[in-house]
Amino acid sequence: MAVRYDTVIIGAGMSGLSAGVRLAYYEKNVCILERHTTIGGLNSFYRLRKRNYDVGLHAVTNYAEPGTKQGPLSKLLRQLRLKWEDFDLRPQLQSSIVFPGATLHFTNQFNYFVEQIASAFPQQIDGFRRLVTRIAEHDALDLERQSVSARQVVSEYIRDPLLVDMLFCPLMFYGSATPRDMDFSQFVIMFKSIFHEGFGRPFEGIRLILKRLVKHFKSLGGHLKLRAGVQEIRQSNGRATSVLLDDGTEIEADNILSSAGAAETLRMIDPNGPPMKAEPGDISFVESISVLDCEPAQLGHRDTIVFYSDTKDFHYERPDVPVDLRSGIICSPNNFDYSQPLEDGRIRITALADPHYWMNLPEDQYVAAKQHWNDEIIRCATQHIPDFRSHVIDTDVFTPRTIRRFTGHLNGCVYGAPQKFVNGQTPLDNLFLCGTDQGFLGIVGAMLSGITIANRYLLK
Repeated sequence: MAVRYDTVIIGAGMSGLSAGVRLAYYEKNVCILERHTTIGGLNSFYRLRKRNYDVGLHAVTNYAEPGTKQGPLSKLLRQLRLKWEDFDLRPQLQSSIVFPGATLHFTNQFNYFVEQIASAFPQQIDGFRRLVTRIAEHDALDLERQSVSARQVVSEYIRDPLLVDMLFCPLMFYGSATPRDMDFSQFVIMFKSIFHEGFGRPFEGIRLILKRLVKHFKSLGGHLKLRAGVQEIRQSNGRATSVLLDDGTEIEADNILSSAGAAETLRMIDPNGPPMKAEPGDISFVESISVLDCEPAQLGHRDTIVFYSDTKDFHYERPDVPVDLRSGIICSPNNFDYSQPLEDGRIRITALADPHYWMNLPEDQYVAAKQHWNDEIIRCATQHIPDFRSHVIDTDVFTPRTIRRFTGHLNGCVYGAPQKFVNGQTPLDNLFLCGTDQGFLGIVGAMLSGITIANRYLLK
């Protein structure tokens, strides 16, 4: 006889875990299923050669000072009944957007960013202020909203294409599944989360948040099953009835909530089921992680994150080469406002990559390709930060193939499908989406996505 739950959640990433905590708090019988041996999905962690590594996490967006009453992070903590110290976030020092002929610095103080724009683009500051007003008035969390081109809206206020691209660069790198553009609601969410609220990082990395979520979930009576991949979502009369696991186990549920992605979830539905168009995205990345024998600040590098483009026109799409070296993100986890240093120095560099190249590469060529492109990514990045190569004592690289292995996302697409299913609904009455393809991005956004969908459909 199959085990039965009120709700089965597919995927133990930030979104799935948060939905699970929310439901378990209201005494729902909940089971979270995770295909892998560890939790976290896009934002996980691992240990290699006696060192801890974070996957995905450069920074937590939507930073707020402890005790703040307003904003997404405060709402998130209230909804999950967590304390500020459960996240233990430390603010960034300063980040930069660097393009040919122009640099903008920003901190977690929005007025400083406004001053930077007024200084670097005096002809555009009035338009920028009007754009900020438009952003403040826009309800980006309306689950029935219509999609509108962000570039079209932003260009109504800002005439200088360089400033437009400089604004889009961090927002796209940290949250766009759409080549060359974003939905305006996505733009507003990311603009507020990065420029208005800013970056923070838990001192112990992402593992602190994940472990707190799991401990909280289990203390409320929730069930977490690892190595429990879902092979099929079974249905009858337009409703999901159960999930069939890879090992043949069947689990029944009144409702199913999937954080696996839209295209990935629909492939689990019976092939004869109702159609729903969901094309997987193909925006993916290669990331180089260098461990140093010193703090980056000792080399003169004090920025928390540098978003750079070596061309005035920012190119954000799947490249037709293995790695697009024209732009990237340089993050140093050391350069947050810590009261004590981390265990070692780190430089993380991320660049757009062609997932099809990395997925189809023969295994014997894969390792050599990772080394080659790691060297190239670092070479390009050292045009923007001090050359740290002589201080490297360990390295790791992950590619679209790594992302697909740990998340199940087709094409290793980090931000999911370009078309978002904002209301979380699918062709089956009791199967809902949360996470990347529901449309709230970033770590805090993903967690709020799980909470929002749980509140709307499963806690009526």
